[in-house]
Amino acid sequence: MKRKRLSIPLQVETSRRPHRQRRWLWVLAVGLVTLLLIWLMSRSSDQSSRQPAMPTAADQADGPPWQMGDPEGRFTLTLYADLECTFCRAYFPQIKRWVSDNTDVTLHWHHFPLAAHEPAASAEARLAECAAESAGHTAFWRAAEWVYANTRSDGQGLPDGLHYPGLTPAIEQCLASERPDAVIRAQTEQAMRSGVSATPSVRLLDRQTGQAILLQGPIEGDLLLSAMDMLAAGEADTTPDAPIPEMPVDDVDDIPGSPQS
Repeated sequence: MKRKRLSIPLQVETSRRPHRQRRWLWVLAVGLVTLLLIWLMSRSSDQSSRQPAMPTAADQADGPPWQMGDPEGRFTLTLYADLECTFCRAYFPQIKRWVSDNTDVTLHWHHFPLAAHEPAASAEARLAECAAESAGHTAFWRAAEWVYANTRSDGQGLPDGLHYPGLTPAIEQCLASERPDAVIRAQTEQAMRSGVSATPSVRLLDRQTGQAILLQGPIEGDLLLSAMDMLAAGEADTTPDAPIPEMPVDDVDDIPGSPQS
C-alpha cells in the first residue's frame, strides 16, 4: 500500500505559498503607493511655500495717485516731490515713517520734477510710475526708495550702467510708451495750478470736513499733527496767502512755464 499521507502536507504547503506571496506583494504595493502619495503631497506643499505671495486687492495697480497708509483714513497727505531733489530725498523716509505711525493718514505721491533736474528727474519718475503700473502701490514706493538710495541728485541722475533690479518686460513696455509722461505732465500742471511753489511740499486734507492746507518744505511730524488738529477743529488758515513755514526747499522757479521762469 502506497504511503499517500506524506504527499498531503506537501500539497497543502504548496497551495498556501502563492496566497502568502500575493498578500505580501499587495501589502508592499499599498505601502509604496502610500509613500509615493506622501512624497508628492510634501513636494507640492514645498513648491507652494516657495511661490511669491500674490498681491492683495489693496495693492493692485488701479492707477495714480500711488498711496500708502490707511486708504480709509480721515486725512490725506499729498507729497509734491522730485526724485532728484536732495531735500525730498532726506524727507522721504521721515514722511513714510510718520505715516506708518499715524493710522488715520493716507500718503499720496504727486510728481513735480524741476527743469533744473531734467532729464534725470522725469526719467526716474517714469521708472517709478511704470513699476507701479505693472505691480501696484507697493511697487511705486519701492522704486522711489531705490531711486533716492542710488541717485546722485541735483539732476545728476543714476550712475551710468546702473539698472533697476526689479525691471520686468511689463515695465520695459511701459517705459517705451508715452503713458508715464502723460501722468507726470498732468500732475505737474495740477500742482502749479494748486499754488505749489517748491519741493518738497505737502497738502493736508481733512476728508471729513473737506478743508485742506498747503505746507511748503519738509514739515516735521509735530507740525503735521497740529495742522490735523486745526483742520479738524476748523481753525486752520486755509487761505492762499496764509503764511508758510520757512523750510529748505527746491524752488518752483526751475519749473518750465511757471510765472517766475
